[in-house]
Amino acid sequence: MFTGIVRHVGRVLSVKTGRGGMHLAVDVGPLAAGLAEGDSLAVDGACLTVCAVAGERAEFDVVPTTLARTTLGELTVGSLVNLEPALAVGEALGGHIVQGHVDGLAEVVRVEAGPGGHVLRLRAGRSLTDQMVPKGSVALAGVSLTLAELADGRFSVALVPATLKATTLGRARVGARLNVELDVIGKYVRRYLEQLGGGGVTMRKLREEGFA
Repeated sequence: MFTGIVRHVGRVLSVKTGRGGMHLAVDVGPLAAGLAEGDSLAVDGACLTVCAVAGERAEFDVVPTTLARTTLGELTVGSLVNLEPALAVGEALGGHIVQGHVDGLAEVVRVEAGPGGHVLRLRAGRSLTDQMVPKGSVALAGVSLTLAELADGRFSVALVPATLKATTLGRARVGARLNVELDVIGKYVRRYLEQLGGGGVTMRKLREEGFA
């Protein structure tokens, strides 16, 4: 599990693609000191398993399913990526609960830069935005953010100076695609309500499920 608090911005050292997916090497900087083979690391919001560590170089095997659902297939040598190691038991939950399971992609349609930070305006499929909640949480490229506005397949987030400095989002430009992970709590609630069947939530259904 992760929290969407980026610990380091890494640089891609090598990318090798093949039928089995992609082999990725990243300079993880100071995070290498706590990494071992088999550990999890969120790379731009996608949970990857470390397959080798040498110095500050960490390597990962990225399967085709992950490449199809995320922006990792767009990485090239020199690309910058947000990195977060898995949350250890007892550590503070600084952002929100993030699994590292990317739900889809959003495209930047406008960047509004100001003295107090940036506002990113994005669009995404309705299958994603219909599960978002204004003032709720969302992870973009692995960064825990609060939804500012939401309407008609579009949404916006505000980036404070600390986020611009500590992540890659300050470099986001119009047309850029970002990994999106929806709030896992909202996904569970939505799934549960779907299983209740048609007719919405009623007192009868609540009683049957033990809530009233």
